[in-house]
Amino acid sequence: MNINDDPTMAPGHDNTQVLGLDFHNPVFPISALAIIAFVLYALVYPDAANTQLTAARGWSIEHFDWLFMIVGNIFVGLCLVLIVLPLGRIRLGGQDARPDHSLVSWFSMLFAAGMGIGLMFWSVAEPVAYYTEWYGTPLNAAAGTPQGARAAMGATMFHWGLHPWAIYGVVGLSLAFFAYNRGLPLSLRSAFTPLLGNRVRGWSGHLIDITAVLATIFGLATSLGFGASQAAGGLNYLFDVPNTLGTQIAIIIAVTAVALFSVWRGIDGGVKLFSNINMVIALLLLLFVVLTGSTLLFLNGLWDTTLAYLTHIVPLSNWIGRDDTTWFHGWTVFYWAWWISWSPFVGMFIARVSRGRTVREFLTAVLLVPTLVTIVWMSAFGGNALAQSAAGVGELANGISDVSLAMFQMLEQLPLTTLTSTMAIVLVLVFFITSSDSGSLVIDSITAGGKVDAPRTQRVFWATLEGVIAGVLLYGGGDKALGALQAGAVATGLPFSLVLLVMCVGLVKSLRQEHRDLVLASAI
Repeated sequence: MNINDDPTMAPGHDNTQVLGLDFHNPVFPISALAIIAFVLYALVYPDAANTQLTAARGWSIEHFDWLFMIVGNIFVGLCLVLIVLPLGRIRLGGQDARPDHSLVSWFSMLFAAGMGIGLMFWSVAEPVAYYTEWYGTPLNAAAGTPQGARAAMGATMFHWGLHPWAIYGVVGLSLAFFAYNRGLPLSLRSAFTPLLGNRVRGWSGHLIDITAVLATIFGLATSLGFGASQAAGGLNYLFDVPNTLGTQIAIIIAVTAVALFSVWRGIDGGVKLFSNINMVIALLLLLFVVLTGSTLLFLNGLWDTTLAYLTHIVPLSNWIGRDDTTWFHGWTVFYWAWWISWSPFVGMFIARVSRGRTVREFLTAVLLVPTLVTIVWMSAFGGNALAQSAAGVGELANGISDVSLAMFQMLEQLPLTTLTSTMAIVLVLVFFITSSDSGSLVIDSITAGGKVDAPRTQRVFWATLEGVIAGVLLYGGGDKALGALQAGAVATGLPFSLVLLVMCVGLVKSLRQEHRDLVLASAI
């Protein structure tokens, strides 16, 4: 199906212009009203909202752990197969299309949007948590032993390696293919055209897009709210800045203000700029930790981390007969639900900046390169943290007391602590900015009917709303209100896992047809 054959599928069809906004009916108004209603409920009844949504999240994780694991494994297998099959030669946008962004800028944007902020905290906190049995150990490995250290690094890589990026990759590839090769709007509903046909223009498509908007903005607002608490904790730890509600709100305001500047400038003038800044600071911090920690430890860690990942990926991917259920549900299944709930946001943003890439190039950059980069990052930061914990050096010797402080506690044992910790705080804040601005562009596109050139005021509206939600919930309900929002976002991972499976069927079907058409065209 091509947009030229059906003009009603054109971006912006059935849009309404009100107060400088160009929004799609009924996705924009229903999404906005649902967000307002939920925020009001979480503010008025924070305890009840937190209890109910946490129960919903727990129920989905406990009863559908098998589904989350199967879905994750299918996505990894599908991405790897598409890389090696002839289908990988298909170019997003047609065979004459060329990339809009340089390779470095492209990778910087997709990595920053995907999980850059998470690695800042969990690359240190997660392996130490497993090693010291903070909340169970992976595969019941003995805590505080060499075996436990290997399992800790293998499990951490498992959570941040191929599986989450495969989830993002499938969504991003589907959206990019249907937008650039089929001429459909850059909106989640377009990926279901092979299966739903013209019904994607009706309520089936509306519900898909509305769910994507809610999952995206709830996930972003949650991260911004909790991130403000974590950044304030770091400022307090390093510079004795009071970790008060006022400090946290000020951080949210500052991050939102810079994000507004970024979305106003657009991808080239804003998002790309901050993503490149991210990568430069991250590279400098990585080199510092490698050179001042222990270069030999890092080099050995590269091999050990890679081997631990390869050794543990199969048993960790299994869901049958697990005897580490508490750890398995609390960490792995939670992560999988979280990655799936974030996939519309990250996948759509990756699609938006990936025109002109081949399927093979796209999946290699989205799946394999980030996994290799994460191995390097984990070997440096996680390796140093585990070495300090095992040697009884510093505060990490006692395990994890506060996730937000783990990175700073590790850096405290290295030279130039104030400088590197300041760099870490700046990096955290810039990662928040890139998540906020890229998320705003995604929500803007969905609620504008797939348009990528909606009015700037509309981008500003969504970026502002993210900051307002985070600040209001933090002020009015604290961690319980934010926890309710996070639980709600994670709970959407269950229905979305089924949605993504259906998306895979449509993607493979359409890629095969595209390949047949190319073969026939070349034979003529």
